[in-house]
Amino acid sequence: MEGASNGGMLYHEVQESKLCAVHCVNTVLQGPFFSEFDLAAVASDLDSKERQVMIQGGASSGDFLSAESHNVSLDGDFSIQVLQKALEVWDLQVIPFDSPVAEHAQVDPELENAFICHLQDHWFCIRKVNGEWYNFDSLYAAPQHLSKFYLSAYLDSLKGFGWSIFLVRGNFPKECPMSSSEASNGYGQWLSPEDAERITKSCNPTQAPPQSINQSQQPSDPFLLSRESEMFSEMEDEDLKAAIAASLIDSLPAPAAATVTATATVTATATAETNTPQNEGQNSKEMIQ
Repeated sequence: MEGASNGGMLYHEVQESKLCAVHCVNTVLQGPFFSEFDLAAVASDLDSKERQVMIQGGASSGDFLSAESHNVSLDGDFSIQVLQKALEVWDLQVIPFDSPVAEHAQVDPELENAFICHLQDHWFCIRKVNGEWYNFDSLYAAPQHLSKFYLSAYLDSLKGFGWSIFLVRGNFPKECPMSSSEASNGYGQWLSPEDAERITKSCNPTQAPPQSINQSQQPSDPFLLSRESEMFSEMEDEDLKAAIAASLIDSLPAPAAATVTATATVTATATAETNTPQNEGQNSKEMIQ
């Protein structure tokens, strides 16, 4: 069983822009170990190695060698390979939940320490901290406690709704500095289990965290919340796209780098045009219809 860590505190990150992959990795590790720029650097390194392999295999420049990254999108969505590489730094393995290696975890998931869940463009982790299970979805204001009995049913429900699940095994970090200077990413917070429960209840005043499967409420419902939050973070998204594009340019050949720059510029211009008052009114009419 995992020993006590971080003085019994829980590390949680609330959704920032589209950085759920960053939040997922950090909550697996239980500390602000990675930034979006760290993962972008991992993605860039993977892209370079993949291009090199394709060149050695005789691929033409029009096949795999496009300017577009295969491991990170301009809006900050990272591939599972990036998450795997980031966690390998801490000697952690990411294993598909349906693989033979994870057979025992399928029967007794409560004996494991962490799971990564993915659907469409959203990542989150389910993590055991100090012997208790929590859902660290960054769309939640605080981690939600899961009973050991509910854990298996919840994982089955996620699979039924199309989520990809990965088991994380290895030597998890035991301690992380909790000072404000160390938690420098700006969206992480340390909470006691009691504080997490209080926040969760305040966000759901009429209903405690679910302890049984409700077929009418799909686990992917948080995407509705994320779509609403995107309306208020478009400017942040554009800044993020520019930063990620800049981090990728250094690892690309000159023609490809120029393509990335041009793509980012066109995307930003199109977004700005979409957000003009005239278009906002038009979009509102379309939503009403």
